[in-house]
Amino acid sequence: MNECFRTAAEQTRQKLPQLTSNQQVARLYRKALKTLSSWAIDREVFCDEATKLRAKFDDNRGCSSANAARLLKEGNAEVFKYTHPDPYCVPFMPGGSLFMRNPPLPMEVCFPDGNYPADAPKVLLNPDMSVCKEETGKNAVGTVLVDFTKKNME
Repeated sequence: MNECFRTAAEQTRQKLPQLTSNQQVARLYRKALKTLSSWAIDREVFCDEATKLRAKFDDNRGCSSANAARLLKEGNAEVFKYTHPDPYCVPFMPGGSLFMRNPPLPMEVCFPDGNYPADAPKVLLNPDMSVCKEETGKNAVGTVLVDFTKKNME
């Protein structure tokens, strides 16, 4: 690659936030639960395994920082080891079977003269069919990057 391109890419790439130990543990726990939901077929099996997983996290609560760093490293390796090849995703999210199945037509297409009826919806929708809100960070007005490999919308 060209050196100028690499420099420009480095400047536009977002910096990863520095997370506290508690935030790293919370993210690991959430990721472990999501991985577990991909493997568990029955809800009862999921609940039993989630209880065991929570017990493992609670057993190591309040350990030293060196031990916590080691446990985080081992936990991330274990989650990576058990990662499902085709993880479960919500049907209306990117990668799901209902994603953009029946998207609403833009108002400009329905009413090209700009004369909108009084009962016409006044909200914009994201590609995952949720309402666009700037305060939630889900404001997909304009072009949206949908990553089908990670099955999310950025």
